[in-house]
Amino acid sequence: MTLPFVIGFPQIVVALLGVIAGLVFGAIPGMTATMAVAVFLPLTYAYDLETALYLLLGLYVGGISGGLIPAILINIPGTPSSITTTFDGYPMAKRGAGERALKIGIVSSLCGGIISLAALALFTPLLSAAALKFSSVEKFLIILFALTVIAALSKGQMLRGIFAGFFGVLVSLIGMFSVNNAYRMVPSFLKSKMQDGFQLLPVLIGLFAIAQIFEEAEEGMRFKVERQDTDSSTTEKFSFSDFKGQGVNIIRSSLIGTFMGVLPGVGGSAASILAYAQAKNFSKHPELLGTGAAEGLVASESSNNGLTGGALIPLLSLGIPGDSTTAVLISAFMLQGIQVGPLFITQNPTTWNTILVALLISNIFMFICMFYPIKWISKIIYIPRQRLYPVIIMICVVGAYATKNGRIFDVWALLIFGVVGYIFGKIKIPASCFLIGFILGKDLENYFIQSISAANGSLIVFFTRPIGWVIWLMIAASIAYAIWDNSKDKKKKAAQKA
Repeated sequence: MTLPFVIGFPQIVVALLGVIAGLVFGAIPGMTATMAVAVFLPLTYAYDLETALYLLLGLYVGGISGGLIPAILINIPGTPSSITTTFDGYPMAKRGAGERALKIGIVSSLCGGIISLAALALFTPLLSAAALKFSSVEKFLIILFALTVIAALSKGQMLRGIFAGFFGVLVSLIGMFSVNNAYRMVPSFLKSKMQDGFQLLPVLIGLFAIAQIFEEAEEGMRFKVERQDTDSSTTEKFSFSDFKGQGVNIIRSSLIGTFMGVLPGVGGSAASILAYAQAKNFSKHPELLGTGAAEGLVASESSNNGLTGGALIPLLSLGIPGDSTTAVLISAFMLQGIQVGPLFITQNPTTWNTILVALLISNIFMFICMFYPIKWISKIIYIPRQRLYPVIIMICVVGAYATKNGRIFDVWALLIFGVVGYIFGKIKIPASCFLIGFILGKDLENYFIQSISAANGSLIVFFTRPIGWVIWLMIAASIAYAIWDNSKDKKKKAAQKA
């Protein structure tokens, strides 16, 4: 009997190799799942389409998942979607619970991947139709809603957080204006380098890696994690009881990641930020998030892996990539002579079923390759900083240099934002808020211009659509919660001082 999908020993082997290679790319700061897929894409010339899909989807899943390793152990997001993983993962690692944090993240990643796969298999036509109804107005409001998260993440420093967020938006707009091709805030001698403004990877690595290295160098690299006693009474060990009461959080965060993946161009960073904010909003103990709570880690990792299935929905149904990695995947289909779009599933049922099976196998391999040897992987936290940071600097510089096919300007940008992040730390401005604004700034502007252009300059367009009203209510609720939470945090600090 002929199976409705392609699977065999060669496919399983390339999927395993893809996952392992993706994990390496995701775990190295400056390298991403997109880079992994792009690097291995030429190898697909040697394979048929189905075998190539096993390799590329393995790289995709492994690359997204691997970002949690440096995010948890050394506070450096391996991928942009791992930013919120640092909020609770790193505090856990600092108190000696790195292995527990990693295993919580890995299980959450598996759950997010499986839930997004189920959504991909069951609701592709429905979700694709919903995404078609999202005009630039709804996309602008979604980005605006994501920006309100800045206030919720400021932790009693709302004004500083809002300043950092808007400063990030301003910096993201440096470069060539898409409407009239005029340069904004760019010196004449840099115009050839800054058509597209600052690239995300140098900014991300500079703020979170180089800035931290500057800070630790100032302190003499004295930071270290004391080895915990092996006695269970003094060591935080992983158990599946860590997920007790987390079912709703996992499903909600995975679906947020899936849905954000469906919206073309929004990306994994916005997905993990929204999921983390919602976990905080619905938490019984929101004050614990950011201090090493499993709840925040679960939300971040299940959402960014939920993106894997969601981003494939517009790609396969509409021919529109959900993120940069699926944009590279389009090339793989083109190399094989396959046209993605509304007729893809009906005209290529075997390939469609193979994609679902390949995603399932890749998620299983991701879990196996990370969960069981994680005891040894977690030992990276004990490596002396004097030995670890030179290697990280080298990798970061190489990653920044390769961002735009080899530009020394991106290395300078890496150092500039390293200094910016270091200064932010000194004056207590949250770098995460700046990064959120930077990530979302260009999309905010683009969707705003598209909306008012279609409405002949009228702002009323943002208040005339039913879906838009729902998003406005979400924005109002998020702002109200942030103000209340900020006030409560200030009162708590005042009471502690008294």
